[in-house]
Amino acid sequence: MIDKLVIPNYISLVFEFRGFKVMVDFDLAQLYGVETKRLKEQVKRNINRFPEDFMFELSKEEKEQLIEGCDRLAMLKHSSVCPMVFTEQGVAMLSSVLRSEKAISINIEIMRAFSHYRALLYENEELRKEIINLDNKLSKAFRYLLDRIDELHQKKNERKPIGYKKYD
Repeated sequence: MIDKLVIPNYISLVFEFRGFKVMVDFDLAQLYGVETKRLKEQVKRNINRFPEDFMFELSKEEKEQLIEGCDRLAMLKHSSVCPMVFTEQGVAMLSSVLRSEKAISINIEIMRAFSHYRALLYENEELRKEIINLDNKLSKAFRYLLDRIDELHQKKNERKPIGYKKYD
């Protein structure tokens, strides 16, 4: 029951950059109860555990986009260092770098949040497909009705000639 109450908070911490769903180092540091500087130190000491698809540093433009999109990260605006962001696999790898009990339990909850996020995306994809199918059916019905109306309209326009009739 507690997991279901906590998960939505973590989902709001997930952003999308470069086609990846990621979490910002600042948020992760707060969750793990460490300073952002210490989290980054541990990552840099173990950089071979974090390839580009696990963790990457945001560009200045991406940093600005992040700050504009999320008011709670406004304090990053004055930071000279661009934030690191971690994909789901990168967050999982953090548990091997940050070995405290809190880090492990938070990691488990974050993994659940990523799973929940994927499930929501899948449900939205299914809903989108159903809407497209329904739209196609409605389009066919609408086209059929328009064709019938056009046929009736053309029949009304067929008039008998006006004037005298010639009888032979």
